[in-house]
Amino acid sequence: MKVSWVTSGSTGISRVDYGRTPGLYDRYAEGTSESYSFLLYKSGQVHNVLLGPLEASTLYYYKCGGGGPEYSFKTPPPVGAEIPITFAIAGDLGQTEWTSATLNHIQQADYDVLILPGDLSYADYYQPLWDSFGQLVEPLASSRPWMVTQGNHEIERIPLLIDPFRAYNMRWSMPYKESGSDSNLYYSFEVSGSHILMLGSYAKFDRGSNQYKWLLADLAKVNRTATPWLIAVIHAPWYSSNSKHQGDGEQMRKSMELILKEANVDLVFAGHVHAYERTAKIFDWKADDCGVYHMTIGDGGNREGLARERGGYTLQIGTPEQDTDCCTEPTGPLPPRESQPAHCSYKRRKQMASGPSLRKWVKSELVCLVVPETGMENTVVESRPVDVDVLMGTSI
Repeated sequence: MKVSWVTSGSTGISRVDYGRTPGLYDRYAEGTSESYSFLLYKSGQVHNVLLGPLEASTLYYYKCGGGGPEYSFKTPPPVGAEIPITFAIAGDLGQTEWTSATLNHIQQADYDVLILPGDLSYADYYQPLWDSFGQLVEPLASSRPWMVTQGNHEIERIPLLIDPFRAYNMRWSMPYKESGSDSNLYYSFEVSGSHILMLGSYAKFDRGSNQYKWLLADLAKVNRTATPWLIAVIHAPWYSSNSKHQGDGEQMRKSMELILKEANVDLVFAGHVHAYERTAKIFDWKADDCGVYHMTIGDGGNREGLARERGGYTLQIGTPEQDTDCCTEPTGPLPPRESQPAHCSYKRRKQMASGPSLRKWVKSELVCLVVPETGMENTVVESRPVDVDVLMGTSI
């Protein structure tokens, strides 16, 4: 588990004291800190400290920088095929009253890991918004692991002056080296019975790219007995019936979709389009029993509002329900509820307090194709319960 925080100026030491009892810290770890400049803006010191080894499913208490307030975090469940886990997934958060509603709802949920598929602060070059975003999410991000990937609003590139993703890479350092990646923009991690691919929609993804080669190598190491669930996270969706951002993910889809299908990926989560949508199993724009479920959850609270207009194509998509904030549901075939291997729950904004949620059941079935590119053999693995709390929309 890595703990990250920012101190003003060049103050503070990169040290975390921690233990299992409030106020009693029998262990400590030290790390590094650095800052960055963005035109006339100068960031505070960004500290990163790696803790461990830690016990799974355990509550730890800690202080940062040798003092200050006490925080606590709970470690996620151990890796194991039969270990249940709850993910909170929210895309395109931003910093609005809807963001606060989303975060309040997440805080009330008993989740283990939060996954954010891009578009975090919506700083868009105005760097103080990165600081305010950190303050906004601190109550949650300090208590559970937050695993993120980049969106288009994190690019912040100024030709000849500022490289892309400068603030994002500095402030949200993910465990990419541990998964063999050479970039913070794409990596993987394992938790409970799940192997999660955090892919980079705005890193190179063509066949000769480092990301493409890394993805093949990473999938070749997946053990579907230990982690039967294989989930991918991107920013720009590959499939969407919404008129907004049509085609933004198409080139990445053409490059990588076959890899994910042959690896028997179960689910792909995306943001970018500020609405909710879920497809049936799909491949190359056609319903396919050996394809992948795609879920768009880009309505976490950003300032740009909801994407309400549908258009572009019709494929396994039903008509929007009335007064659901542009929430569409699939009409394609779904696995029987009796199997109960995975529970997906989507909370509508207007019903966050107490209203019903959309509930879908997904089954992990590794029965389709041999995977020549990754070297994985065709196999069948029994399903395991995974509670995926798809909400409106500390790292491991």
